Amino acid sequence: MHIHGLIEDSVTLADLCKRLAKSDFITVDTEFMRENSYWPELCLIQVANDKEAAAIDPKAPDLDMGPLLDLLTDNEEVLKVFHAGGQDIEIVYNLTGKTPHPMFDTQVAAMALGQGEQIGYSNLVDTYLGIVVDKGARFTDWARRPLDKRQIDYAIADVTHLSKIFPKMLEKLRKSGRGVWLDQEMERISDPENYRNDPDQVWQRVRINSRKPEVLGRLKALARWRELEAQGKDLPRGRIVKDETLADIAANPPRKQSDLAKVRGLSAAWAGNDIGGRMMAAIADSKPMPADEMPGREERKPALGKDGALVADLLKLLLKIRAKEVNVAPRLLARSEDLEALAAGVRKDLPILEGWRYEQFGRDALALVEGQLGFAVRNGKLKMSRTEDPA
Repeated sequence: MHIHGLIEDSVTLADLCKRLAKSDFITVDTEFMRENSYWPELCLIQVANDKEAAAIDPKAPDLDMGPLLDLLTDNEEVLKVFHAGGQDIEIVYNLTGKTPHPMFDTQVAAMALGQGEQIGYSNLVDTYLGIVVDKGARFTDWARRPLDKRQIDYAIADVTHLSKIFPKMLEKLRKSGRGVWLDQEMERISDPENYRNDPDQVWQRVRINSRKPEVLGRLKALARWRELEAQGKDLPRGRIVKDETLADIAANPPRKQSDLAKVRGLSAAWAGNDIGGRMMAAIADSKPMPADEMPGREERKPALGKDGALVADLLKLLLKIRAKEVNVAPRLLARSEDLEALAAGVRKDLPILEGWRYEQFGRDALALVEGQLGFAVRNGKLKMSRTEDPA
């Protein structure tokens, strides 16, 4: 495989992208910093196919990233392969408003091959290639320039290893017939809605005990205000106001700006500065949350009751048994919230009652809750047993 030097000019990058556009797949990874910012700071992008690999410096002056971003988001002929690619996809979305498509995530694929729910990259490389990954550059400050050869080699190895692992995984999936299992998961991961930060919806991430419309209305207004402040200043949300302080202010709003000096978690300076004034304006402009926006307990988590909770526990036991039998990570078959919904009587719009999940697990899960399946211990082993008389 040909390893390019660090790409820092537009002509070289455009030529690379033209060649990569003829590939069946490319492997992609990024290096970024986000500890001190709202937006992740992209510091390096690595790409490879089965013939060549390169690291691209997005910080290089006047570098036109357009050809690479177009390849990632607009070229439907080339499969983009990531490992645990959520944050990489988020970065591409922030730059383009689109996500890489079509895509493949080797961590998710490993779940279908019975290799655990969240296999790490190092373990994946060891399993498929027998190579111990050098972790010496893990804590590199990727924003600093210049990058030395060891850092660049470390970064490029991520995609060169992945370009050798992906065909091996694909062959296993084809032989096992499990490739189709992953289609829905890959589409879910690449859904742009997963990466859109709507300031009007971020209040839902803040824990608060109150369900009063006026309190939730203030929380929505405050969370929106904080989101815009964080974006504008490029600071983490918690650097503006922590969640618990935001919830406390929503529940116990100050009457005037000078009262902000008494709020735990805020600087006393907010009692007289501009940011404190903007917070007070957000509170003043807030309105009680309309009934159609109020969070519904039943919609978020169906009420189980004591018996329902026991049924959910049985479903979790069944999930462990079935996952072991078919050698797949349990989380790929079903999520806890789906099991609890089934135990609570929900029968519509559940992934476990559709497609391959129904065939592998959902049919038995439904039979269990409807009294057509039970558990028995035979020769010291737990077995599923069909009953003749469903309840």
